[in-house]
Amino acid sequence: MTASAKSYFRAINGQRVEPPSLPLDLHRQTAPYERQEGDFYPTAPLDAIHALLQRDGTAIQACDAVWEPACGRGDLVKPMRSLGLQVHASDLVDRGCPDSGVGDYFARTTSPCRAIITNPPYNLISARDGKGRWLRHTLDMPGWDYLALLLNWEWPAARANGFGEMLDARPFSYALLCRWKIDFTGGGSPPQRNAWFVWRKDWTGYPGFFFLDRPVSGAGDQIPML
Repeated sequence: MTASAKSYFRAINGQRVEPPSLPLDLHRQTAPYERQEGDFYPTAPLDAIHALLQRDGTAIQACDAVWEPACGRGDLVKPMRSLGLQVHASDLVDRGCPDSGVGDYFARTTSPCRAIITNPPYNLISARDGKGRWLRHTLDMPGWDYLALLLNWEWPAARANGFGEMLDARPFSYALLCRWKIDFTGGGSPPQRNAWFVWRKDWTGYPGFFFLDRPVSGAGDQIPML
């Protein structure tokens, strides 16, 4: 018996007794993770959209109108409208967003607006579950010049089902890494870091990378002309 093995034994009344062993598969001891119905994770914090508008406000304003195709309750729509942007909102089902439409995103053949800004359903845009279906459909859809998707920072690293090859062929223009964690569910202690991934038709060269700082109080009250 090795010295390390001996450490797993203890003496009781002069006898060596092996303590109860841990289960070999610890994952089976925990309940399976259950995603929200319809993969609905509302973007409640305003910081993410305010930071994007402060950074890309001029490019977004130049598009005249914005489409939010996964509008949910309107957590991205309301602040954009409050800043004077014209926003067309829609979702698969009515979740309470004011002045929004209902319809299947994959039935749309063209974008109604030149800018698309959304936090898309992750089960449809991930390589593992959706096989990149949401992004493939969007990139093939005419009518937009600016596309911003709020996603997990690790999202573009996936290569499952050819997803990596798709981004190699049609990469985003730049990534805007949020230097704070966004609490999508309101449960505290958000587990991941997020970024805006932006595609622009007027972008040339290699994909860029920039940081986004959390806006200070009141900084999202207007879109600066950058």
